[in-house]
Amino acid sequence: MDSSETTNYQNVVVMRHGDRLDNVDPTWVKTAERPWDPPLVDAGLDRAFATGRELRNALSFPIHRVFVSPFLRCVQTASQVVLALCAAGDDPNALSSRDVVSIDTTKLKVSIEYGLCEMLSREAIAPNLAPADGNFRFNVPELEAMLPAGTVDHTVEPVYKEPPKWEETVVGTRTRYETIIKALADKYPSENLLLVTHGEAVGVSVSAFLKGATVYEVEYCAYSELRRPVFCNNGSVSAGNFEMLAHSGQTGIRYLQPVFGIANSDGSINE
Repeated sequence: MDSSETTNYQNVVVMRHGDRLDNVDPTWVKTAERPWDPPLVDAGLDRAFATGRELRNALSFPIHRVFVSPFLRCVQTASQVVLALCAAGDDPNALSSRDVVSIDTTKLKVSIEYGLCEMLSREAIAPNLAPADGNFRFNVPELEAMLPAGTVDHTVEPVYKEPPKWEETVVGTRTRYETIIKALADKYPSENLLLVTHGEAVGVSVSAFLKGATVYEVEYCAYSELRRPVFCNNGSVSAGNFEMLAHSGQTGIRYLQPVFGIANSDGSINE
């Protein structure tokens, strides 16, 4: 290695949202204005906050940036996680964001990223619940207002300028998720990232970077941990390959690995 070259490590955490209302109360969709975009239930909010505290205390590195899907359940999840990560002091008795008195907004910044959207196809959203014209109508300023004050970075240009088109294919969605993980990491190679997204994306964060892995379960607020080396040499930056750090079942993701080098077929995640 050239003496002028330095090696650092970049970490990317890919996390699923919390418990969604329509899975607890299936009748909600009958009167909902946006039946394709359910909010979290109270237990989901508390789970998201608890996961944020877990990340704060368990990770060996700080989170510098958070990117979040524009779906309401993900924005609500990100808000809770950010409050936990940025809480001034660490109260071990804090059970929810209601216990957070103040936050340090210099710790990290948050941005909405369309590339982290839910799979926009009938595999994830029933056709009778999707908007008839295929326009999912995300009001980004309204969503940003739900995030903790002072944490939104309005200068960030999203990688995906608009949401995916209805109906995208399963293969197309998985390619999108792998692409956005790499693109965001490459855009901020000196920063550790948290991506708050959907179950399928969390599954892809494992199967795309752990050869032959087949993900069969992603719990609410489950997360993967990816790490890669970043090389700096006389002003130029390059990166190595991501490796998956968390083992199956350790952080709410369960997957099978190939035996004797034989890869299993990829499986779909129940959103």
